[in-house]
Amino acid sequence: MKKLLTVGTITALAALPIVALPVSSASAEEDPTLADALRTQLALGLQTAPKSAAGPAARSASTKPPGANPFLGHVLDANEADYYSWSRYLAAGAEKAEAARDAAARKSADPAVVQNMLLAATTPLPVGEQEPPDVIGDNDSVEDAELVEGLGSGRRDNARSVVAGTLAQAPVGETNEADFDEDDGAIPLSNDTGVSEEFDVMTTSAEVGDGPHGSEGSGTGDFDFYEVTAAAGETVVAETTVSGGTDTVAFLYDDEGTVLATNDDGGVGLASLLQYQVPTDGTYHVMVSGFGFGTTVPVDPFDPASGLGAGSEGPYDIEVAVTETDVDYYAVDLRPGDVLGTSFGGGAGTVQVVRPDGTEGVGSSQDLSSLYPPASPLPGGGNGVAAYVVAQAGRHHVAISNGTGAYTGELEVYRAGLEVDGARAVQTVFLDFDGERLNTAVFGGPGVRTLSPLSSYLAGWGLTPDDEPALIDAITAEVQEDLEADLARSGLNRFFDVEVLNSKDDEDRFLVDRNVSRVVVGGSIAESGISTIGIAQYIDPGNFGHEADSIVLLDLLSTTAGNPNSINTFITDETDDVIEAVAQGVGNITAHEAGHYLGSYHTFQFNEVANIMDQGGALGNIIGVGPDGVIGTADDVDVDFGRDVFVPSEGLTGVEDTLTNTEFGLTRGRGAPQ
Repeated sequence: MKKLLTVGTITALAALPIVALPVSSASAEEDPTLADALRTQLALGLQTAPKSAAGPAARSASTKPPGANPFLGHVLDANEADYYSWSRYLAAGAEKAEAARDAAARKSADPAVVQNMLLAATTPLPVGEQEPPDVIGDNDSVEDAELVEGLGSGRRDNARSVVAGTLAQAPVGETNEADFDEDDGAIPLSNDTGVSEEFDVMTTSAEVGDGPHGSEGSGTGDFDFYEVTAAAGETVVAETTVSGGTDTVAFLYDDEGTVLATNDDGGVGLASLLQYQVPTDGTYHVMVSGFGFGTTVPVDPFDPASGLGAGSEGPYDIEVAVTETDVDYYAVDLRPGDVLGTSFGGGAGTVQVVRPDGTEGVGSSQDLSSLYPPASPLPGGGNGVAAYVVAQAGRHHVAISNGTGAYTGELEVYRAGLEVDGARAVQTVFLDFDGERLNTAVFGGPGVRTLSPLSSYLAGWGLTPDDEPALIDAITAEVQEDLEADLARSGLNRFFDVEVLNSKDDEDRFLVDRNVSRVVVGGSIAESGISTIGIAQYIDPGNFGHEADSIVLLDLLSTTAGNPNSINTFITDETDDVIEAVAQGVGNITAHEAGHYLGSYHTFQFNEVANIMDQGGALGNIIGVGPDGVIGTADDVDVDFGRDVFVPSEGLTGVEDTLTNTEFGLTRGRGAPQ
């Protein structure tokens, strides 16, 4: 998983507030210090779960990792999500998935799919970078971006462009081949590399674990610090080379001990590749540690003995430099409801989309396009692939970075929702409470299974069969508030429309009529064969699919109090109305699963912003439990779609606008774009 937090992407992460929400790993429950360390590691974009695709028994990248797909599913414990292995697996299948999407589109009779297929078949607009191949600085900022004229969704625009450019290699100056002694396990003990006061580059061979606090010493963990000096605007680059299963993680600290950037697995194999453009003149510290469960980051970077245990240990080589880094910016004029798809490869490793207000909408150093549905026209297959739904009309910017040499990429613009599907087309979301026989393989499950109805789980919440109609009505009302009322009130999209129906009151038209998606609310982990609370079939920026499936399993949500994934854990005698409390929890999770196939990825569950798209592992956040820790009381939080940071460990950077994604994903048909 090439997860690189690069130029301009780390600001929100560095200041990210982390709240004390439950971490359900048994060892963490018994050790609050470990729980804090795990949350810190996750907030820095570093997974804590073992990497099943790494090490001596590594699975092939084309072999599906165990467990539920964490990009699509509600994880039960954030410390069990193996993003490294899933990211490699999804990237390995991206080219095949794109070919399958093309084949499906050619066979489709859906007017929206046909229209987008015609747009995708047009001769692309050629775009050649104007900055000379060996020059850095001509187009390296928003202000100096090269405008891509003629790309857009208007009648006279071209929907596709092919971009070709080069990321220049900065000149390499004098290199210092250094040899350092332990202990270098804290900022005050940081090795003086001479970069950039005496040298441009420092190389050395070292070992994680050979210090006094490695596994053969105190066992608290070995951390290697390297000091560099950099001026504002210069880029600190640190790259490791590993062998023998060593799994390095690289950090950049400022002199005050704040983490500015991290990288795990951005280099070759389990090696690290970190680069960060520093904001001010000063002294900075590159730190290398070994990947581990809550042991990757020291508790106190000024104390070499503050680690919580030894992670991966072994030899590595490292090159540290302070240099210029080429970043190429392209400008695109877009309008609300446009869906910008990007895919860049070759010498480029990262793509970022910057809003007109200067905030980062999305950044990616990976390819998750295999999560798109067959009807999606968005491109994939690159090193950095991202999709962005436009809320604000104006000039957006696409930044290409993280590499050297020639690159090629695609910028494509389509309209979201059912807009091109005729005047009367409206998205329907059907809530199925009756139990269902379905093929769970579409969610990564074992195949055809039968899921029990909602009625099978009423007793778990202390409810009776007579309560079922009221509970269905209340869950439906909660989903209607999340997907209908709140979005309609926003005024963001005057062509917004959606119908939320349920199996108590309406006929099931899923897979019968076009433009009907479904959420099956019922069943268990054992019945589905998927270890999750909920999971969606696709992530569909732009909602090009219109017919997608998802499930919300009820066994854990209705199990006894004390389980961190049970609504009962948050129900007490102070709860005003149990039916309303259960409906609030189940309804929000149901809207969350629909939110995936309406265009959104996960948002970060361990910060102070409650978002419908928050990942699992912090149930109280998504179901709206207030400060009193009890659901169904006056201080409950109305959890909605809105802006929040992506889950750092899922590899996307920036601030996701799940309100915009959902509202424009629910655009009703009104003919071809004007």
